[in-house]
Amino acid sequence: MSEWQLQLQNQVNTLEKLEKYIHVTDEEREAIQTIHTKWGTTPYFAGLMDPDDPDCPIRKQVVPSLKEKENRYGIENYLIYKENRATGEKRPDTIARQYHDRVAFTVMNTCAIYCRHCFRKELVVDESLKLKFDVDEGLEWIREHKEIRDVLITGGDPLLLSDEMLDYIIRKLREIPHIEMIRFGSRLPVVLPHRITKGLLKVLGGYHKVPIWLNTQCNHAKEITERTAEAVYDLMTAGIGVGNQAVLLRGINDDKKSFKELHQKLLSIRIRPYYVFYCEPAPGIDHFRTPVEKGAELIRDTLRGHTTGMAQPMYVVATNIGKIPLMPDYYITDKNDKEYILTNYKGQVTTTPNIPD
Repeated sequence: MSEWQLQLQNQVNTLEKLEKYIHVTDEEREAIQTIHTKWGTTPYFAGLMDPDDPDCPIRKQVVPSLKEKENRYGIENYLIYKENRATGEKRPDTIARQYHDRVAFTVMNTCAIYCRHCFRKELVVDESLKLKFDVDEGLEWIREHKEIRDVLITGGDPLLLSDEMLDYIIRKLREIPHIEMIRFGSRLPVVLPHRITKGLLKVLGGYHKVPIWLNTQCNHAKEITERTAEAVYDLMTAGIGVGNQAVLLRGINDDKKSFKELHQKLLSIRIRPYYVFYCEPAPGIDHFRTPVEKGAELIRDTLRGHTTGMAQPMYVVATNIGKIPLMPDYYITDKNDKEYILTNYKGQVTTTPNIPD
């Protein structure tokens, strides 16, 4: 059995196993014992938790909280609504759609970490939503819909599939003439970097007319280790671009120091910040949400002008009609017929000509 499979086999998903890594608080213990939910992570990622700090940013993503019982703002049946699964268009369970030319291809509901803030919580964590993961049915639907040019393979975590199954999915997608790009959404480079094996790189890598991109999710600089850096380097050496899609999470990365450190450290290991997502209104995750403006303010106050532009993600909210940017124009402070008045990150003012349409 390979190292990554041993990590999965020994997943930290019981109170007894968790107590080997942290000093469990009474509140954490009560949450684990009373909330009927799937939870857990890899021994590798559990080892990054602070054993004495319940506010550890990794620990809060892993360990269930009593706050998950509260649901003031979350939308029931959220994934049905968000992924347009109840519309008139007939699609297999594996296909979610918000755009004309691209789809999310959901191939499984298993993860290496069951993030407490997961927007697919109903499918992956609570398992109240049951989907039929028929990969061939999904491939056939994609083949029949010639407007689809871009496929995001997601889950669960699709990189938990065997190399053989991943090779099959990729090969079948590349046989479809109208497919131009394949993307994977996976936290494994962060929570289970052991999965980035020579066998997997052979499946994903190499020069192809239909390229593969991978977006991971890292929410705090503490998650970034040398093991992840090596996995990312191996992916990029194989020809796979790696981006990050962080989620803005109250008490984890919504302060200036954590937010800036995260995005600078991502670049230091060759991960390009791509999106920061506003925490979606899935049920039972109210305690992770911030005011909507918070992400834009953090980008303005900690990244734009304060560090390289490559560290600046786009701040968006994912909705049933697609992703919507949440970036107010803080920098155009005024305009007249002659010019725009612009202010930089230091508060310094300059102008640029107002060009008529």
